[in-house]
Amino acid sequence: MDKSGLIPRAIALSGAVMFGASVPLSKLLFDRVEPLMVAALLYLGMGLGMLPFKAYRTLGAKDGKQEAPLAMEDMPWVLGTVVFGGILAPVVMMVSLDRTPGSTASLLLNFEGVATGLIALFIFKEAIGKRVWIAIALITLGCSILSLRDGGGWGISLGAIGIMATCVLWGIDNNITRRISGKDPYMIVVIKGLGAGTFTFVLATLLGAKLPSLWVALLAMLLGLVSYGISMAMIVVAMRHLGAARTAAFFGVGPFAGVLLSFIVLRESAELFFWLALAPMVAGVFLLLGESHAHEHMHAVLRHSHTHRHDEHHRHKHKGKVPLEHTHLHEHELLTHSHAHAPDLHHRHPHEE
Repeated sequence: MDKSGLIPRAIALSGAVMFGASVPLSKLLFDRVEPLMVAALLYLGMGLGMLPFKAYRTLGAKDGKQEAPLAMEDMPWVLGTVVFGGILAPVVMMVSLDRTPGSTASLLLNFEGVATGLIALFIFKEAIGKRVWIAIALITLGCSILSLRDGGGWGISLGAIGIMATCVLWGIDNNITRRISGKDPYMIVVIKGLGAGTFTFVLATLLGAKLPSLWVALLAMLLGLVSYGISMAMIVVAMRHLGAARTAAFFGVGPFAGVLLSFIVLRESAELFFWLALAPMVAGVFLLLGESHAHEHMHAVLRHSHTHRHDEHHRHKHKGKVPLEHTHLHEHELLTHSHAHAPDLHHRHPHEE
């Protein structure tokens, strides 16, 4: 990661805004396209649209600058991201979004950061400090408020619960993607988009969903390319440097972009519960964005391949000149030092507390 960390954070924030815009813009399609078909078109647009990016990156890359290719041992993780993030999550999302205001749905997406962080902690052992725990509690409080029905008496909104379930599925997906974040992000997006899009398209057709007009279908696929495809490529790159939990924390900005767009595009007005939930969620995201982590740690001997530049963690030698950023199989020697860091490709060490 660059010393300031600005580049991966800027990538994460840009991807967050693109992803946040998908909620209100997807709702605009529901008048002409059934929710399940919308999910299919979004992911087909994501996969097909990223093919030119992949081709350009492969054919236009100079020696040493190409991304590390996926290997056979990566395939279970790729399959996992297709199933959880590409099939289950968007299907649940679109069905739930159909019965939930866009502004409320956008704000509920903050729960993705909570789900990602908890899964990263308990299953993948990423470090989480007190500041993050407070943030998780605040965001969970906001989600709980939003899950109550407003305007129709007290009760539980099934649409809101469905979107929170989507966040859990995307939380699983984020942690799976973290495992392959050092590999070619374009190929990961292409496989995920085409695999999930094809499956969902067949399912939607079997359930009787109709194809929209060519113009509407192309608009849906363009939305999928930008909000899902380019956004996900940014997620993969950011995860290399920030880890799953922190990347998801930066994606907490995205829902607020979706909220603003819902007010402007969908002309929605916020109800009481929305405003009650807004304050703890804003506070929670603010705490997550300011979180820092530093201690003395040991780097074990490690041999892997990914795009990198020479820094304090990459001190190996080369024969001849290489580009500033390059990709090859390289080995890390045993190293112990202390500095601020995130659980990136080189900082996935265990913690006692």
